[in-house]
Amino acid sequence: MEFGFTEEQDLLRESVIKLMERHAPPELIRQHDRERSFPEDLYKAWVDAGLLRLAFPEQYGGLGGSAIDLSIVVYELSRVSADLTMAFAGSIFCGLNVWRMGNEEQKAYWLPKVMDGEVKLAIGISEPAAGSDVGALKTKAEREGDHYLVNGQKLWTTAAGLKNSVISTYVRTDRNVHYRKGMSLLLIDNDMPGVTVRKLDMLGRRCAGTNEVFLQDVRVHESRLIGGENRGWDCLMAGLQSERATSAASSCGAAQAIVDLAVSYARERQQFGQPIGSFQSIGHMLADMQMALDAACLMMWRAAWLVSQNKDALREITMAKLFAAETYVNVANQGVQIMGGYGLNAEYDMQRYYRDARSATIAAGTSEMQRNLIAGLMGLKAK
Repeated sequence: MEFGFTEEQDLLRESVIKLMERHAPPELIRQHDRERSFPEDLYKAWVDAGLLRLAFPEQYGGLGGSAIDLSIVVYELSRVSADLTMAFAGSIFCGLNVWRMGNEEQKAYWLPKVMDGEVKLAIGISEPAAGSDVGALKTKAEREGDHYLVNGQKLWTTAAGLKNSVISTYVRTDRNVHYRKGMSLLLIDNDMPGVTVRKLDMLGRRCAGTNEVFLQDVRVHESRLIGGENRGWDCLMAGLQSERATSAASSCGAAQAIVDLAVSYARERQQFGQPIGSFQSIGHMLADMQMALDAACLMMWRAAWLVSQNKDALREITMAKLFAAETYVNVANQGVQIMGGYGLNAEYDMQRYYRDARSATIAAGTSEMQRNLIAGLMGLKAK
């Protein structure tokens, strides 16, 4: 395994850094966080730069990038805002599901729309009674001729309220069998008749938005069915590694931004006649933060490399997601402690990183579920 990037990957990284410096200055990010609004111009800049094409095969108009390439982009976007990255990663993750599980007609229709930014894709799995327990999913879709009639409710659906969002909605199409054999995936526009999207007032990640989605007698054409009827579980599992790999990269990028901010503050903040970073307690805290983050990054890059080599990396990706998320939360907490009152002041970015971090151990699979999965892969699953 190589520990360095290729020349092309270094150029990719630098181009993303420059793009974000140009289109997402700190004052703009602060404004959208305050206003709980999404920077559509920034999303367009991502599209124009080809970032939405990166992960898709060349035969469909993509750039054929690897898991490492995608992780580089997500890492650098998240150094500015892990919140904004959710909209980018969600479209990529759901779009890759269409590529893996859709038929050729669906790929030809949907993939160009995703890559051109004509639509954004959001994932709709969780419900009021179905979080980690996917089997408790109640949203149902009943076939009526060449349409499905969908009724139910989705919760915690990131980016579902953004302009031109299409929700990858997991539904029950057969209640008489085990949920893994009776679940389907439908693509539902967020402005279709019968769809109501309500943006929730959350602690963090306010720009991409966390939403509640109500589905009342929504008529969805069968052409929006991905993977075939009752194949939703296969669709969900097909995208699991991609989702968690990007989640780990996002946590690492945002955590590095926190450490950098805390180090900068510790160099400048004077107390008792000297920078607080010169005090052993602060210096050791920052050293531990960077050490834990480097370990998380190594786990993340290893997992991305395994995926790029077409190897099964479920265990490595799950561990990377878990460790990166918990490191992100921990360094955010310590970053606030180092900055003291300034860390909680809305005029400074640390409090935004702190708020955004807290969902990392919940979204894309809780830390508890990750540990269950890792234990199972070690042969310790309860029978």
